[in-house]
Amino acid sequence: MRITVLGGYGGESEECRMTCLLIDGKVALDAGCLSRMLPVEEQRKVTSILLTHSHIDHTNSLPFFIDNVYGDGDCRIDIYSSPATIYAVRRHLFNNTFWPDFARLPNHLVPALRFHELRDETPVEIEGLRFTPIPTHHLVPTHGFLIERGSAAVLWSSDTGPTTRMWEIANSVPNLAAVFLETSFDNGMQRMADRAQHLTPRTMFAELRKLERSVPVILHHLKPPYIDKIHQEVEEMAHPDVSFIEQGKTYEF
Repeated sequence: MRITVLGGYGGESEECRMTCLLIDGKVALDAGCLSRMLPVEEQRKVTSILLTHSHIDHTNSLPFFIDNVYGDGDCRIDIYSSPATIYAVRRHLFNNTFWPDFARLPNHLVPALRFHELRDETPVEIEGLRFTPIPTHHLVPTHGFLIERGSAAVLWSSDTGPTTRMWEIANSVPNLAAVFLETSFDNGMQRMADRAQHLTPRTMFAELRKLERSVPVILHHLKPPYIDKIHQEVEEMAHPDVSFIEQGKTYEF
């Protein structure tokens, strides 16, 4: 399994791109910067997109991506997400006001976009990969994912505050190779993090005590204004398993 980090942050700046992973070249997890970071010919190889939730830093590039690949006569993009996220994307994004409704173009019988509802903890097989959606605690309905191919398994937290079920599943997977865990704000922003249901270094380390094994823990979704402070606070804890996501890097499991 090859996971390329097109964007790994919870916001955008000159150096930071919004959340989007490319898995084995064909499946995208979130679409914060999908159209921005791949040449159009590489975008046309993407057949499926899983959305963790509806927030704009995870869906921002969907309209431009669809626009780029729609010219291909065989364009059929499958989008997988929760019923709540699909409803939000269709109502507020592909609604013929903000952007054309590609779920009805070129017509409703053979649309460019096909939506598939995910159910909590019910795996779905896509391009030889197995994705198990796990509810996390965030302001809108959100899924983290257990991602598996063959003997490799990784956990992607998506956006979350303190949670439970994700760790129960992580502890039940014998071949877990890594956990990608969000940490959005520094400790000085704890009240904001709690209200927005995100993690700080303080609450992130509390969450790690729920993990009953030693595996690499890779932090993602840092908000651009707080990156330096988050790095400082995490490095002061000197946890041997914890590192930060590297934008542009391909992780192999």
